[in-house]
Amino acid sequence: MPLLTDDAPALPLDAQGILELAARSMFQLFSSVSQGMFLVDRSGRIVWVNEGYQRFLPDLGFSSVDQFVGRTVEEVIPNTQMRRVLETGQPVLIDLLTNKAGTFVVSRIPLRDDADRVIGAIGIVLFDHPETTLQPLISKFALLQRDLDDARRELASQRRRSLAVAGDGERRSKYTFASFIGSSPAAAEVKRQARRAAQSTSPVLLLGETGTGKELLAHAIHAASSRASGPFVSVNIAAVPDTLLEAEFFGVAPGAYTGADRKGRDGKFKLADGGTLFLDEIGDMPQSLQAKLLRALQEGEIEPLGSNKLVPFNVRILAATSRDLAALVREGKFREDLFYRLHVLPVRVPPLRVRRSDIPALVEALGEDLALRNGTAPPELLPDAMALLAGQPWRGNIRELRNVLEQAVMRSDSQSIDAAQLERILREAGVEPAAPAPVQDPGHAADADDESRYLRPLAEQVAELERKAIAAALKAHGGNKLATARQLGISRATLYGRLENPE
Repeated sequence: MPLLTDDAPALPLDAQGILELAARSMFQLFSSVSQGMFLVDRSGRIVWVNEGYQRFLPDLGFSSVDQFVGRTVEEVIPNTQMRRVLETGQPVLIDLLTNKAGTFVVSRIPLRDDADRVIGAIGIVLFDHPETTLQPLISKFALLQRDLDDARRELASQRRRSLAVAGDGERRSKYTFASFIGSSPAAAEVKRQARRAAQSTSPVLLLGETGTGKELLAHAIHAASSRASGPFVSVNIAAVPDTLLEAEFFGVAPGAYTGADRKGRDGKFKLADGGTLFLDEIGDMPQSLQAKLLRALQEGEIEPLGSNKLVPFNVRILAATSRDLAALVREGKFREDLFYRLHVLPVRVPPLRVRRSDIPALVEALGEDLALRNGTAPPELLPDAMALLAGQPWRGNIRELRNVLEQAVMRSDSQSIDAAQLERILREAGVEPAAPAPVQDPGHAADADDESRYLRPLAEQVAELERKAIAAALKAHGGNKLATARQLGISRATLYGRLENPE
């Protein structure tokens, strides 16, 4: 074994020096053995590219390094996940990246300063032809991808089957309260009101702008009611010609008129017997039919067209409208007695602009649904895109949000969607994009809905504040209940009582 001489190189004596030496050595090693490397700063802009990576530039659409350096990483490297590394500070040691330059096995590592703050990230191309160099891994990945695609198709098929008419001919509700996405105070309050309405047998009137989810809540109310095992039948009054509405509601007796079915035809009241009848867009009902509907609701019986026989029914009525029914009553366009018959349990569904903190959750749910229906991966919205969505007024509410998101998915060559793409879609629809708004953390959703978070019973708000105060005091005193009681100015008995019965 050779002896070390005085002039032989030695490791630094201090730990920091050893770490710096190791970092330099690892950087040089990766730079020499990897297929390419690049660095981005905290804002995501390319600041350095090594010689190995430069050979990929022509395939990415760049003729020189100068065109590449200085631009944001999403602009120059399609499908990159580097932004997520910058935002989370978590490395991605092994990943597959596919874009127009090929398929690569890559690593992404955050760079931190002495204060442990993320100041940039390094991207490393480990292999540039994994289909040959990593054939066993790629085969396994392809198999898993096929299984995932099959599972997505099966889920989509199951969802389509669940939306279809049940095998016994009865129509079932499609949604539950879990389908109403949102945890903002406004969303929580409307779900609370709807759950209470589900326990009643009285008519429910769902009020709100178009696209807010009134029909979904109608399904959920039926699913949570005592009539859940019965049929759920809906009729969109605005979609049925006035001349056919009476037959649609009450049915037709055999041979009632020329061309009528010799066996007759059941109306929606008959089909919904024992369950729920949902009257969507009730504000569009012609006045000629309003009196007959009122009588049916009051007497609990209908008379099919062409028949002299009264047919009893047992139906719970849910109605919805985006119009101002009270104003229609004042204008003489809607019967006042019918209005009071329906306006027993009104539930006002909030527009999307007063529950902006729900937008990230809605985007995720809508993206998953689009992925299931199309058999693709869910879209990934970049932070600037999410901020843009949060700042829009959404006149069409969730329906408009879904439309914009679906257009972005169909028109994007990348899984990632940025604000520029969304702005183009909005402008093409004749909407001038509003200024982006910061997307709130779900834990601070109440701050995004200052006006709506107080629209709850006072006792409920006081109880919530009390729970938070007790939790904060317990945390501050390490769980010491005596110190907590003193801090809050209550007795230990009162504190124990609150802990045992938080309601």
